Amino acid sequence: MFKNFAKYTALATIGLSSLLPLTQVHAAETKRQNIVFWHSMTGQNQQAIERIVNDFNASQTKYKVTPEFQGQYVEALPKFLSVGGTSKAPDLFQSNEISTKQLSTSGMIEPMETLIKKYNYNTKNLRKNILNYYTIDGKLYSMPFNSSAPVLYYNKDAFKDAGIDDLPTSPTYEQVTAAAKKLKEKTGSAKLSILPYGWTFEELLANQNQTLVNNSNGRKKTATKSTFNNKAGKNILNWIKTNATAGTLVDYGTGANAGDSEVSAFTSGQIDMFMNSSASLGNIKKNANFNVGVTYLPHPEGTKANGVVIGGASIWLSKGKSTKVQKGSFEFLKFATSAKEQAQWSIDTGYFAVNNKSYDTKLLKDAFKETPILAAPVKQLKATKINAASAGALITAMSKERVNTQNAMENVINGKDVDSELSKAAKQTDDDIKEANEQAGE
Repeated sequence: MFKNFAKYTALATIGLSSLLPLTQVHAAETKRQNIVFWHSMTGQNQQAIERIVNDFNASQTKYKVTPEFQGQYVEALPKFLSVGGTSKAPDLFQSNEISTKQLSTSGMIEPMETLIKKYNYNTKNLRKNILNYYTIDGKLYSMPFNSSAPVLYYNKDAFKDAGIDDLPTSPTYEQVTAAAKKLKEKTGSAKLSILPYGWTFEELLANQNQTLVNNSNGRKKTATKSTFNNKAGKNILNWIKTNATAGTLVDYGTGANAGDSEVSAFTSGQIDMFMNSSASLGNIKKNANFNVGVTYLPHPEGTKANGVVIGGASIWLSKGKSTKVQKGSFEFLKFATSAKEQAQWSIDTGYFAVNNKSYDTKLLKDAFKETPILAAPVKQLKATKINAASAGALITAMSKERVNTQNAMENVINGKDVDSELSKAAKQTDDDIKEANEQAGE
């Protein structure tokens, strides 16, 4: 019902404006403060973000937010850094979670904490473990917006055909491997994908309560070296090697883009198990013609699940903007993270609702009742322990670290030694961190 509010409001506005002289309509529009908002959403997610913008623009007459697509995160960040601090910089900028360290120290953004204090805004309704990721030294630097975490998806119909019980809420590596072997026995082909991707490695590490880098994941002070060349890191690579040796793995390439191939392969029945973002749930729910199972990220047997690190993105405010722009930007961010807007955003996209009160809305309660698998990622997030491991790592060299661990995963799949590949990834990451710190003067 709320989703139609913008539609009805827009129609009402059009009807009213048609009764006014054209000069008055134009004058009303010119009085609005324009807020330029750069984002990286595409497809269904772009439609959802434009709905929020339209809802906001229709809800008041002081400000007008103009959304502008700037490419994927990896393309948008360099664009922002090239104009940050100048008049060409957007007022608001969406960027993924791994850019947090770089943007917070860039001198090009105004910390969200400034506006929170200025306008006496209480963040108590925003999820604490999501806020934690974007909080450094007790200061919130950006507004959480589209947040996600990885989950394990599986084909419940395929499991039933193979005589396999549904996976438990929090499965172990061993349980996933056992199911993968039975699926191969039943179908004659590999049905499990463990994508070589740095984000996957980080999440599997955090789920063992292990940090990625030192100094409490770079949150107590600047990280100087990696901490993943240990038992937890070896658990991950050994699990991959076990499945590779058993012939239960399907190869879809490496990195984030290969994740799209995984989703398509799953919905078309080519694979029956894989780990991917909870933000893929909307697409999977729409395209799968079988019963989909969703469980928590797996962990090694004998190790308690610690939980997941927040992925996705947040929205940043450019430094040096006028008081009116800052006020309008903050009004939009409060609106975009309100209970009703976040409830609809979650349903439309599969991202978490970052507002706790969204889960009390009839909209989201009805959605969870109609499609119970939507609730699984939320339950996993609620079960996540709040500690340094689940807070996520803060390093400027994060993108390089992801390539290093991704290469280690891929090389182990191709038969290389676990210990040597992990050592190589750790050493390269240490070098990358050192170089990034020197460039930043840290």
